[in-house]
Amino acid sequence: MASEMNRYSLPIGLMILLAIISSGVSCSRVLVVDRSDGEKSPPSSTRRRAQYEQWMSLHGKSYRDASEEEERYHIFQQNVNRIEAFNAAKQQQQRGGYQLGLNKFADLTNHEFRTMHAAGYNSKVSAAVAPPPNHFKYQNVTEVPQALDWRAQGAVTPVKEQLQCGCCWAFSAVAAVEGLNKIKTGELVSLSEQELLDCNGDDMSCDGGLMEKAFNFIVNNNNGLTAESIYPYTALQSASCGSGHTGGVRISGYESVPVEDEIALLKAVANQPVSVGINGGTDAFQFYSGGIFDDMDCGPTLNHAVTVVGYGSDEEAGASYWIV
Repeated sequence: MASEMNRYSLPIGLMILLAIISSGVSCSRVLVVDRSDGEKSPPSSTRRRAQYEQWMSLHGKSYRDASEEEERYHIFQQNVNRIEAFNAAKQQQQRGGYQLGLNKFADLTNHEFRTMHAAGYNSKVSAAVAPPPNHFKYQNVTEVPQALDWRAQGAVTPVKEQLQCGCCWAFSAVAAVEGLNKIKTGELVSLSEQELLDCNGDDMSCDGGLMEKAFNFIVNNNNGLTAESIYPYTALQSASCGSGHTGGVRISGYESVPVEDEIALLKAVANQPVSVGINGGTDAFQFYSGGIFDDMDCGPTLNHAVTVVGYGSDEEAGASYWIV
């Protein structure tokens, strides 16, 4: 399994929960799930305006005035042309891999997409984080399943929407802890990202952060992380912290997966979901709709946080992949 992430970490629970963070899952072999709206690009460019209006209606889009709508239409056309050209080239070359498709980001330039939706993994705050102990819980694991999907094990909540708040770090950390809690207690509880936004002063709320700091907050919060049903998400940082609810999920620590070691990451994911950092700002990532994502243009920059919830391989494609 190829990977360009280079750092992984995990939280360890009071119930021996272990949450892993990883910075560097590869863009080159990732199976991204639940990103597509199921929308297909129409075949005829002569009906582009009708297509645009249909797309606006589907996604509830409205603009300030006619001038802005026309500007967005121009961007939309460019993106549709790019998507159609990419898919046509793939079909002509009879290559497998991934496909692109229209989604709610089709009126954004790639720069806008990166700024709004792929800037939440903020390494600028990393200097203030004390590195976890030099220890890896799964170092001596010698056997792992050939394939594993924690969704099938009931350890993953439905995909959540962070909206236009750069707090992917919170969603990544919370998903890892949710999975660990299910594995150890048998109960899947959707936990509160909003509590991390409001109460974790070490991260920068909607302006980005790191999963390590989120785990550190949960470790030091005696009441644990509150259920989402009690502390719901608003996509904004509140003026005050509503922490203090009892009965939350707690962890006792976290640790990092060895740097640039996909075998170690495999061992970790075989035992629990893992928080990771990726490059989620490429053109291809913006419009990914299905298949094994192997965009070689992703580069080493980490700007988005996700959670690895499994792995597998596609014999026909001759590729192994991570499920994120």
